[in-house]
Amino acid sequence: MKTNDVIGLGNALMDFLIEVEDHKLVEFNLSKGEFHLIDAEKAQQLLQTIKEQELKIETVPGGSAANTLKGIALLGGGAILCGKIGMDEHGEVYEQQMSNHGVVSRLNKHDAVTGHAITFITPDTERTFSVHLGAAIELYKEDVLEEDIAKSKILHLEGYQLEGSTQATVLHAMELAKKHGTLISIDLADPGVVRRNKILFTEVLNNVDIVFVNEKEALEFTSLEDEEAALELAKKVKIAIVKVGEKGSFICSNGEITKVGIVQAQAIDTTGAGDSYAAGFLYGYCNDWSLEESGRLGALLAAKVVEQKGVGMKDLDGEKLKGEIR
Repeated sequence: MKTNDVIGLGNALMDFLIEVEDHKLVEFNLSKGEFHLIDAEKAQQLLQTIKEQELKIETVPGGSAANTLKGIALLGGGAILCGKIGMDEHGEVYEQQMSNHGVVSRLNKHDAVTGHAITFITPDTERTFSVHLGAAIELYKEDVLEEDIAKSKILHLEGYQLEGSTQATVLHAMELAKKHGTLISIDLADPGVVRRNKILFTEVLNNVDIVFVNEKEALEFTSLEDEEAALELAKKVKIAIVKVGEKGSFICSNGEITKVGIVQAQAIDTTGAGDSYAAGFLYGYCNDWSLEESGRLGALLAAKVVEQKGVGMKDLDGEKLKGEIR
């Protein structure tokens, strides 16, 4: 009955990628490495300033869950994206490019503008986000097709959507997943999101099977690091994955830790690295790979993605990548 690998609920956002020096983040009043929500007026002002300063912008369809689904589709897995876009040019481009990646779109439209993430990339490849969600927050329960969740092995969620008006939709999707025996995975998304919603996240994880966090999110949520954080998270979920940069990742299941090393890469933009790791891991898990093999595939895909600007998956061969693991 499970004919699709992963269905993801996510904020459908066009990524505007801009390379800047660190002082620009101070100028724009942004905390380095974090996610900042802005309203339509602030977004327009920021984009106008960027235009006036003649900063170069590259545009790629993004959003955490969408990035993960692009990776799953690249590897040959079935991927469905449920989200909301605007009835505008960016929405049309977003939907077409997701289709080009092999992702099945369940992207309904709203009269708000398509959401966008202004992603500032500093010389150390760190990313800082200034995000106007636009139509993305207009995702309602009726936008989620029960049939899609029923036929999917995994429902993948992003922590960002547990803030604000999309929270009820996410919780509804989780109920449908439980009803149909679909596993639930979630990426906690950002240390600021975790900090603001720790009580809620603690409750949500009781109904989650797989959780992905990076070292900052792990520390924020558990006050622990590395293996200790993975062990603590795995008390709530079936599989806990803590990504720790150059130290690789720690996967904990049934009280046992599997350590996965990194794949060396010439990183130019770490946008989507964690999302791509999740893509490799979830693809492997859906296809009965071991936890170590799934983690290694995630690490390999992440390494390839950070060698490009944005999560465009340019010139990547999914079959070749899988062949490097098994």
